[in-house]
Amino acid sequence: MEVPPTDANPTDHARDMRRAARNISVLMLASIISKGVIFIWQIILSGLLSDIDYGVYSTVVALGAVAAPIVNFGIGLIAIREVSRKPQLIGRYWAAMLYTQTALFGVAYIGLVIGGLLVSRSAANPDILALTAIAGISLLIDVIGSISNDLLIAQERMTITAAVEIGSMLLRVALVAMAVLAGWGLIGLYAMTIASGVVRAVLLSGVHLRDGLRPQWSTDRSIVWGLLTNGWPLAINAIIAQVYDQSDKIMTTSIIGEVYTSYIGLAYTIKLGITELLSTTVVMATYPIMSRYHEEGDGRMFGFMVEKLARFMLLVSLPIALVFTVFAQPIVEQFLAEKYAPVAGILPIYMWYTVISMIGAIFARALLIQNKQRTALAIRVAGLMLNLILNAILLFGFRDPRGVVIATLSAEALSLLLMMQIFRAPGFDWGTTLAGALRILLLGAASTVIMLLIGSLNPWLGIVAGLLVYAIGVMLLPVLHRDDWDLLYRVVMAMPGGTIIRRFWHRDIQITT
Repeated sequence: MEVPPTDANPTDHARDMRRAARNISVLMLASIISKGVIFIWQIILSGLLSDIDYGVYSTVVALGAVAAPIVNFGIGLIAIREVSRKPQLIGRYWAAMLYTQTALFGVAYIGLVIGGLLVSRSAANPDILALTAIAGISLLIDVIGSISNDLLIAQERMTITAAVEIGSMLLRVALVAMAVLAGWGLIGLYAMTIASGVVRAVLLSGVHLRDGLRPQWSTDRSIVWGLLTNGWPLAINAIIAQVYDQSDKIMTTSIIGEVYTSYIGLAYTIKLGITELLSTTVVMATYPIMSRYHEEGDGRMFGFMVEKLARFMLLVSLPIALVFTVFAQPIVEQFLAEKYAPVAGILPIYMWYTVISMIGAIFARALLIQNKQRTALAIRVAGLMLNLILNAILLFGFRDPRGVVIATLSAEALSLLLMMQIFRAPGFDWGTTLAGALRILLLGAASTVIMLLIGSLNPWLGIVAGLLVYAIGVMLLPVLHRDDWDLLYRVVMAMPGGTIIRRFWHRDIQITT
């Protein structure tokens, strides 16, 4: 499959691809550091807290995650899209976002406290309500910082956002660690989280102020109305996504107790770390350029990028799911506290959910760029309905925490299938896409056989051998097309150390700065 031609100068597209690759690499490097630190800290934190406290912590985090889309309301994504097209309006968008999202915080906080009250009564644990009320304050602090962060992303200033995210994450971990080790408990943990959020908001807003940018406070009703009308399908979509992503922890606490929630919460943390590292950064970094490609010419470059990104998501997520499916038990025994042994039965299900959700994120973002928010919303509603039905059957019927994870996986699978049925774009060919996916799956099956054979002797050798076979297969077999390798090459060349790698690996493509 060749790169589709467009009306613009090929040199401009090469420059855009180079810039997209650089944006991906900057955010990915920041994600590796910040998410890696927080991931390791979460594992450590699970050992420092009792299983009940960690279950309460996971429940409060889940409640906050459901409330967060009300504050965000999809406004950030809409603003990135519009400011990347009309940069002269950034001051007006800044003011409109601050005004609108502060008001939305009030609504979200009331709902959050009500949710905390209901779960607290169901679990007969009043600490859940108190901690939810304290943690909810961070929603306002975080959204102020996120507004400035979104505007920087719209300007493709990923280096600054990456540096602030790394620094604020390191500060958050340091402050929270100090509070927990000092014996301040969960109250101290959330207090330090709020403090680090304040620092992040000040730094990100300070970048705009230093550049001479100020919010233009004369409220532009057309901008506010545009953000709300375009954002509400995204907000409801995000709320629904969070409900069936977080409902497993909330319902588990309410029905069978906080200890089981600690198992699900820890498995979810591992899943989230993988998703944030391999999916979220790539989707966010390519969003502005994909938006522009959708508007250019016949839009074939947009469809081309969707196909490649979906394939890359499958390529990188599949071996992770295979490793955790075959070797979950030894991994949990090696890296987690003994009290979390049941996590081994939950992790494989979550890893397959990760595969499906990473691919689905590409199509969900593509539908957004095509201004099909309402279609995406209808798909999420269908997934939520399935999730709630399966939760009722599996959790109430079997009282097993794995049931709620199976429900989440099933809902995400339904959502992906519906998006695949609906998505169409010039430059996107389902025959090519499915053929590429089949080649990757066959390579994964061969790698699984190696994992099982060698893993029967030693699990760690099985992991290494299986991943090695997978990597060699990607390089030597026709798993990727020439244009897949060209895009990957641009990403590698844009990463730190890319010039060194270029001495040993060279492709005859144009790398334009």
